[in-house]
Parts: sequence; C-alpha cells; structure tokens
Amino acid sequence: MVFQPRLALFAALLTPAVFLFPEHPWWALLGIAVVVALVWLIDWLLTVSPNDIRVERSTPSSITLDRSGTVSWQVTNVSDRTARLKLADGLAPSLMADARRASIDLDGTRTATVETDLHPIRRGRFALGELVIRIDGPLGFGGRQQTRWEPDELRVFPRFPSRAEAELRLRRSRLDMGLRSARMRGGGSEFEQLRDFTPDDEFRKIDWSATARANRMIVRTYRTERNQTVINVMDNGRLMAGQVAGVPRVEHAMDAIMALTTVSIGLGDRTGLLIFDGDVRATVPASARSTQLSRIINAMFDLEPVLAESDYHGAFTETLTRFSRRTMLVIHTELVEQTLNEFLLPALPLLTRSHVVVLATVRDPQVDEWASMVPKNAEEAHRHAASRASLAERERTIRELRRNGAAVIDAVPGKLAARLMDHYLDVKARGKL
Repeated sequence: MVFQPRLALFAALLTPAVFLFPEHPWWALLGIAVVVALVWLIDWLLTVSPNDIRVERSTPSSITLDRSGTVSWQVTNVSDRTARLKLADGLAPSLMADARRASIDLDGTRTATVETDLHPIRRGRFALGELVIRIDGPLGFGGRQQTRWEPDELRVFPRFPSRAEAELRLRRSRLDMGLRSARMRGGGSEFEQLRDFTPDDEFRKIDWSATARANRMIVRTYRTERNQTVINVMDNGRLMAGQVAGVPRVEHAMDAIMALTTVSIGLGDRTGLLIFDGDVRATVPASARSTQLSRIINAMFDLEPVLAESDYHGAFTETLTRFSRRTMLVIHTELVEQTLNEFLLPALPLLTRSHVVVLATVRDPQVDEWASMVPKNAEEAHRHAASRASLAERERTIRELRRNGAAVIDAVPGKLAARLMDHYLDVKARGKL
C-alpha cells in the first residue's frame, strides 16, 4: 500500500472544517479522517494490481570498461485499465546508469520498452536482482507497490587499450614471415618442403644434397614454429594494488596479457594463464583456440588484488606442474627489491632451467619525473631524493633478475604491452622456444 503526498494535502484542506463544529471538534476530526480514508481506499481499489504488470529486464552479457552498454525493461500491462507506474531497478552505482528509474503511463493490454545506458567505472561481476514497481492510483491519493526478485548478472571486462597495437603487430608479423595463408611459410626454423630455386631465394637455403639428386637448384623452405607455449603468470598480491597513472598495476598487467594473447594465438601458439597471490586463484590451460582470449578474460576480469604477500614459490611449483614443456613464462609483478630478494629470486631457478622467463612490470613515470626535477624547497628535495633512491633500487633488482637468467620488460603505462609483444616476437624469431 502506498500513501501519496497529495493525500496529506487533501487532509490539510479539510482541516478548517473543524471550526464549523466548535462544540464537537473531535467528531469533526473523526469525520475528516473517515472521508480521507474512504477517498484513499477508493483510489487504492481503482489502482491496477502489480500482478497485472509484467516486466522483463534485458542486459548485455558483458561490457568493457571504456564502452557503454544498454539495459532495457519491457513492461506489459495485462489488465484492461491504464496503469500509471514507476519502475526502479537496483543497478550498482558504479555502473553509472543514465537512469535507474522510469515513469510510464501504460494503457491496458499494451507493452512499452524503456532503456538506459550504462557507463561502468569498475570492472567485475555485478549481480542484478531487486526490481520495484509502484502504480499510482487514478486519483493520485494512493497506490500499490511490489518488490520483485529478478536475478541477472552483468560482467564488466577490463580495458584493452592495446588492442589496436596487438592487431597491428599481428598483421606485420604475418607479412614479415611471408604469411599469405594460415600456413605461415617463411623465415622460421621448422622444415616445411623442398621446391625449385627462384631468383628471390637466399643461397643459404639451397639444399645441396637435393640439388645433386635432382640435377637442378633446390631450396628448403621453413615455416614459423607453431604450437609453442606462452604462459602469463599474474601476481594478484599487494604489490599489484598500487596505482600508476591513476590505474592499479593489475589493470596494466591485464592489458599486457590480453595483447600478448592476441598476438600469440594469431601466430598459432598455445597461450595459458595462471593467477596467484597467497594461493593460486585461477588457471587457464594452454590452448591455441580462437576462443582462448575470451577464456583468459573471463578468468581474470573480476579479480581484485589481495593485500598480502604473494607466494612465488608455490605459484612457480604449480606452473611447473601444469606446464611441463618448454614455454615462455611471462611473470607480471612489481619490482620491489626486498620482496623479490626474499620471495622471487629463490624461486626463479625453478623456472629458468627449462623455460624462457620474462618479468613484465609497469614503471611509474611520476617517479622518473620527480627524480629528474630540480628541487625548489624542502618538500621537493625530499621527494627528489626518495625517487632517486627508488629508481636505484629498481635498477639493482633488474640487474639481479637478469643475472639469474630472466629478461625484464620495465615500461611506462601505454608502452608495457607493446614492448612485451616485441620481445615475444623477437624470442620467436630467434627460435629460443
């Protein structure tokens, strides 16, 4: 049951009638109350029942952070009377809906559709459920309200700002490798076939034994190796919660992972994922299927960094167990000397013995700026000294990691994914896998 503000105004307008009966004011008030209640009851009885209103919510299965999506409500009035209804949906505030409420005057046996756009500012999994329907009475004094549970789920995926660069590198790589079809014939190291020599062939590709047998120039052609394996190992611990350029480090890592997956899958390699903090949070088995990028995004889009130390040794042990063949392991983490000396470096030899190990980390350009500035006061001098000490520590850590057999990609936001893709292509071209 709903009492509208107009009902209180109606009661206030009737109140002066008390002065018409000065000898019996209480009876006058009682009479006014009876009239108000009767008017409200009549209006309530004339109100369309919420059970005669059908509402179907339609949501996109997923939205990307830098894009918008549309939620629509299809409202049907199955009664034969006009319904003045209001609809409210319990959309999360971080979905930034243009509107979470709608008002509709819907004639009997008619259907209307209401839409609103979403502009999410946070990735993750959003449960939709509570839906409130309020129908105003025709006189405007009363109404009916009903709360329904309409379960649904909306997934907001992380940004992929490096998508265009990934697709560009993929096209260039295919051209560089002489790819004109999915067979990727070119400058790899995996033998494909023997064929007649052409003026465009390099002399080093001549197969002299086959030339002698055929009594004409024969060359060996190669194709780029396929079914190699690239595994992204993403740290989800406290180091990845820090922000760089207004975005948590884990978001930069996700962008780099999606970019590397796009290129490696496009070149026929198998790609997988392992996410860890104190425990292994998620794994995606290595695969070269075209749906692998979607599987990897689904595995990591709703994870938030855990504010605890990450168990590198446990994660690497799990990695070795799950991915035994020689792979390119890309570890996405942050370079903090004390933490890495204590946890990462002791575990690193487990990997470098049989895998190509790469550490990918995002560099804070603000620290570089502070380290290069000329201090003008005590506060800037302190910041300048702290930044230089931080960068010196970072360089020591990078040198130590490289001495232990790991490559390090340390890049500012917007460059990490590009440099990581270039390193992968270089490793692949050199046949290190």
